[in-house]
Amino acid sequence: MLRVGVIGLGPIGNRHSDLYKVDPLAELVGVCDRNKERADAAAARLGVPAFYDAQKMLDTLKPDVVSVTTGGEEYGSDHYEPTIQALEAGCHVLGEKPISNVIEEAEEMVAKARERGVCYGINLNHRFTPAARVAKQWVEDGRIGHQLFCRMSMWIKNPAESSPYYQIKALNPHTVDVMRYFCGDVEAVQLFATKAPGRKIWSTTSFNMRFTSGAVGNLTASYDIERGHPMERCEVGGTKGRFVLDDMWREATLYPAGDLIKQVYTDPTFGGFGDFVSTFKDRIHTFLQQITDGVPPDQIDGSGAEGLAAQKVLAAAIESLDTEKIVYIR
Repeated sequence: MLRVGVIGLGPIGNRHSDLYKVDPLAELVGVCDRNKERADAAAARLGVPAFYDAQKMLDTLKPDVVSVTTGGEEYGSDHYEPTIQALEAGCHVLGEKPISNVIEEAEEMVAKARERGVCYGINLNHRFTPAARVAKQWVEDGRIGHQLFCRMSMWIKNPAESSPYYQIKALNPHTVDVMRYFCGDVEAVQLFATKAPGRKIWSTTSFNMRFTSGAVGNLTASYDIERGHPMERCEVGGTKGRFVLDDMWREATLYPAGDLIKQVYTDPTFGGFGDFVSTFKDRIHTFLQQITDGVPPDQIDGSGAEGLAAQKVLAAAIESLDTEKIVYIR
């Protein structure tokens, strides 16, 4: 059983803590937040010690695994320091997305995990569903053939105003990761964006992409549309067929080329995912299972390196928006 600590106790940190508490592979041993009230409330609810300094928790408890669920500007500015501290302490780390909005910091975090030989994952939970795995297997089995295109869309209603690039940085680590999960690395990107009435940020965006495979892609993302159903859709097409993935876990449909009979995976009513929290549960359990099984750090699913790759696409997209040029991923 892996001893786990959680750093950062907003809503997401409490969700991580709750899931570690019930996971058979984990023992939650402590929680930490600079806000004493939040730390104390979570500790009392969960029956574990509270800490107000990450280094002190690491030195005192010596956990095997740490979730870094801090936030900050655009949800990512506070991840760097506790992640480096936990990696230096030899802990496996599961960080919240985005890995960091500063590319140089993200590169240092990934390099530190590699140096220490520990697993470093990012909570790219939209790929951690049975439906997404079914679609991934179709790709690996050659059911799509040579990939030609990927169309991705995601929207939620988020009225918050932050930096002009808030929606790009905070929402799209998930969407870009899903596209990369099925289609591989992105080599070039072009971004167009608009502001809905009354908005100050670029609240709705359209990305054009080219993958290193030669396939082309489009991503539409918005903070202006009520969530409803569906809120997310991915379609990948190739020479042998195409698939459509609706809402992460709800349904995956394969349309074979030249065949009127389609194949469908639908989330079951009994024993299925049922809600968004299940994506967190699956992602956290997968991380724990891969550590327990001794999966090499560079082979874990949803790694820090993959989180960094997604963030580089977003940085290039912002450069494209500012310069009105196609930008190549560096």
